[in-house]
Amino acid sequence: MFNLSANRFIATAPVSRRHFILGASAAGASLVIGYSVSAEAAAPAGGEPNPFAGYVRIDPDNKVTIYSSQMDMGQGIYQGIATLAQEELDADWSKIQVTGASGDPALYGNLAMGGKFQLTGGSSGTPSSWRRYRVAGATAKAMLIAAAARKWSVSPDDVAGANGVLTAKSGQKATYGEMAALAAREPVPAQVALKGPNDWKYIGSETLPRLDTPEKTTGRQMFTFDVKLPGMLTAAMIHPPLFGATLKSFDASKAKAMKGVADVVATPRGVAVLANGVWEAAQARDAVSVEWDESGAEKRGTSEIFAAYRTMADKGGDVVAAERGDAAGALGKAAKVIEARYEFPYLAHAALEPLNAVAWMNPDGVLEVWGGHQMPDLYQAVAAKIAGLPLDKVKLHVMKTGGGFGRRACPDADIIVEAVSAAKAIGWKAPVKVQWLREDDMRGGRYRPAYVHKIAAGLDADGKLIALRDTIVGQSIMKGTPFEPMMVKNGVDPTSVEGMASQPYSIPNFKVDLTTTAVGVPVLWWRSVGSTHNAFVLETIVDELAHAAGKDPVAFRLEMLADQPRHVGVLKLAAEKAGWDKPPTAGRFRGVALAESFGTYVAQIVEISLDKSGAPKVERAVCTVDCGVPINPDIIRAQMEGAIGFGLGAIMKSRITLDHGKVVQGNYDGYEVLQLNEMPKVEVYIVKSDVDPKGVGEPGVPPIGPALANAYFQATGKRLRVLPFDQSQT
Repeated sequence: MFNLSANRFIATAPVSRRHFILGASAAGASLVIGYSVSAEAAAPAGGEPNPFAGYVRIDPDNKVTIYSSQMDMGQGIYQGIATLAQEELDADWSKIQVTGASGDPALYGNLAMGGKFQLTGGSSGTPSSWRRYRVAGATAKAMLIAAAARKWSVSPDDVAGANGVLTAKSGQKATYGEMAALAAREPVPAQVALKGPNDWKYIGSETLPRLDTPEKTTGRQMFTFDVKLPGMLTAAMIHPPLFGATLKSFDASKAKAMKGVADVVATPRGVAVLANGVWEAAQARDAVSVEWDESGAEKRGTSEIFAAYRTMADKGGDVVAAERGDAAGALGKAAKVIEARYEFPYLAHAALEPLNAVAWMNPDGVLEVWGGHQMPDLYQAVAAKIAGLPLDKVKLHVMKTGGGFGRRACPDADIIVEAVSAAKAIGWKAPVKVQWLREDDMRGGRYRPAYVHKIAAGLDADGKLIALRDTIVGQSIMKGTPFEPMMVKNGVDPTSVEGMASQPYSIPNFKVDLTTTAVGVPVLWWRSVGSTHNAFVLETIVDELAHAAGKDPVAFRLEMLADQPRHVGVLKLAAEKAGWDKPPTAGRFRGVALAESFGTYVAQIVEISLDKSGAPKVERAVCTVDCGVPINPDIIRAQMEGAIGFGLGAIMKSRITLDHGKVVQGNYDGYEVLQLNEMPKVEVYIVKSDVDPKGVGEPGVPPIGPALANAYFQATGKRLRVLPFDQSQT
């Protein structure tokens, strides 16, 4: 129904009655507004009363609840969605709350991904919500005004609403809550007017308070870890030691004799030890003797995997992901050719809150599941299948989470499988919380794939880039998932090549090919996905080419971006703010990189120094971002700052390695991330724009690594191509 590319500044938005679900609440005194994705939308799963029956609910006490189709894992999407609805509704901001919604893809399907399923990821929350939550707010306000006008016998044109209060020119007043029940009986307006940019009060505001600040600063914010139900048991999992191993048998006699232990059961993903609390469960699992069938398991170490990848890269890719001109022929005629090989490790998501979920079959026969559900439709279906229930008998509670970075959007719903299976195995006699420990999370087997790139690029006699060929070798994230049929085309998983196949530079002869490997290590999207390695390769090789051509790295890039105004915009702004036209202070060295990912454009320039050992220390990072209309500037800045810290940790320190198939790292002592005292000074500048907004959760990550690498080259003359940049390489 929505054309995301359409001009958003249309004065009115057509409203089809069948696209709305609205009405009084069970108490008969609330207004609920929902906007259906599909013209053929069915009734909400589970029927009414259903708290997730819409987008905006106004209660008699003037409380406004926004039902978010997107999960909040720290990226601030609850604030963003509330801002969009509030812009048109103009309620009392202090009375607004946001909660996660699920259970009906017709209502909550992700519009940026086709609208057929609900998903939080790919920085798609903002573009998916941009229009429909504004329309919902505008519709609710129009119906409130109509109800007030009818009650006061005045023209709707003589009624205004602001800060949660309706006021008539004749002097009558009422809060939104007081008018909600009457408003629910009003007909849905055929059209609602959306504000233009000049009238926005909340979109773009620098002073709008964060809704979640009180809960987070006082510790009242509830996460899945905090869910406590009467009689609830906590399960610690015993997973196979090797990826691909399966359970043969186990002896739990010693564990069951331990204090606080309720049961030990098999699940499709290992053994669950159920006890009265986390500590008892974790202690008891060490007393369980398990025998595994490792005949089909992955037993290679990462050194063997990389050796195989290098051989594959030397042979060239199996399939072509992008091609124009004649890259091989042009490289043969180039005045200067640079060849290089890059290696990227497996990376863990390493969120602060390890995976967890709670499953409870309530007395009404409804299976309730609490968790950080990035893909609630899929999780609901998985839970229903395990329990043998229809979908409308499975109710999901979408919780805020302590980080995700992609880990909670798992196509096989691993944590849901464990929680529901464990609860079923004990006959649903108690609620079950599966709580992974840090080591479970680190070794739980969902990683950013390891990659090897072999690249060659050529300059002509004038120092112009005339040819580039990149061979990418690594695992597919999509293969074997429900997304494979719609996403993998001609053998190319787009997540393997994004950021390289779609690179923006005008290179006349260009080819990207791909070899998708078969390795038993489970992989998953990781913050900014394929651009984490592709942008690094592209932006460091371009920097190397600029040096070889004797050209300034910024000027060299601009020469090849004539048709990319948004790339040019962020790059020029970054250069201006960083003072690129002047040399850095003594002992400082600069590097630049830019990348577009998920429709958002980011340029970053870093300044580094070298410590006594020669290792780089990032002193300053200048970041410019063009994400279209900036809805919440403070959140944009926070996301860029967080992405820079996240990216620097991965580039400088993080890696998952395997020894004979077993993950070596188990906690933050082995899997290092950036420390607080290593965080550089970050400056974020947001490009003014009237283009439809895109997301900012992921795009801040890709440029920081190559910017650092390019600065390191300026400092030392060394090109670092094997990540992370640890002491052994510098």
